[in-house]
Amino acid sequence: MIAILSPAKRMEITKNDFQFTTPQFLDNTGKLMNELRAYNSAELQKLMGISPKLADLNFERNQQFEKEHSKDNSSQAIFAFRGDVYIGLDVNSLGTEDLDFAQQHLRILSGLYGVLRPLDLIQPYRLEMGTKLKNPKGDNLYEFWKDILTEKINDDIKNSGSDIFVNLASDEYYKVLDPKKINAEIIKIVFKEYKGDKLKFISFNAKKARGMMSRYIIKNKINDKESLKGFDYDGYYFDDKLSKEDELWFIK
Repeated sequence: MIAILSPAKRMEITKNDFQFTTPQFLDNTGKLMNELRAYNSAELQKLMGISPKLADLNFERNQQFEKEHSKDNSSQAIFAFRGDVYIGLDVNSLGTEDLDFAQQHLRILSGLYGVLRPLDLIQPYRLEMGTKLKNPKGDNLYEFWKDILTEKINDDIKNSGSDIFVNLASDEYYKVLDPKKINAEIIKIVFKEYKGDKLKFISFNAKKARGMMSRYIIKNKINDKESLKGFDYDGYYFDDKLSKEDELWFIK
């Protein structure tokens, strides 16, 4: 089984004693960074729809980005990302065996790196998958990454010991894959909650829940669809009536 997550915009490079691995598509990352380096701060602001302050920060990041990744300039992805999903994942609650399992079964999609294993080293960056960055393969990152990542995810599924593919990513990131070519049973996880008598999607809570589901999978070493239904963190419960064959709904 392989589960996928989106990355986070907020990042922090920190030091730790855990092992690390090198991202698998650094040549492709370099091609995209070459494109990004050509943008000044004002152009980055327009391209990414960000504030002048963030544009200045990411201009500096792009200029300082190094092809060689080491513990001097990078952190493992699962430690570096700091958004809502990663609050729910709570990497500090994971031990060495948990991280080993995550390395085999969890993948993080990335606009710059393509796909990351949890212990892959990354440098600070901002490049969301939906960014319309012209590149050697087309006008956007979907054209750049789709074939590469679909093939890689298939390889990872084959090596995982179970033909289950769990989608915990946002639509923006999931679209980079070609589901028709994924050689697995694809399971989408849906999180909603009651507000009065109506079920609603609450973005912050759903993102956090995706991280908690990832932690549940890792902690319980889950590698099959049925075991996913036992997720009960933070008041969520599996709803059999709302669920479908390819969607598992969790409600609170």
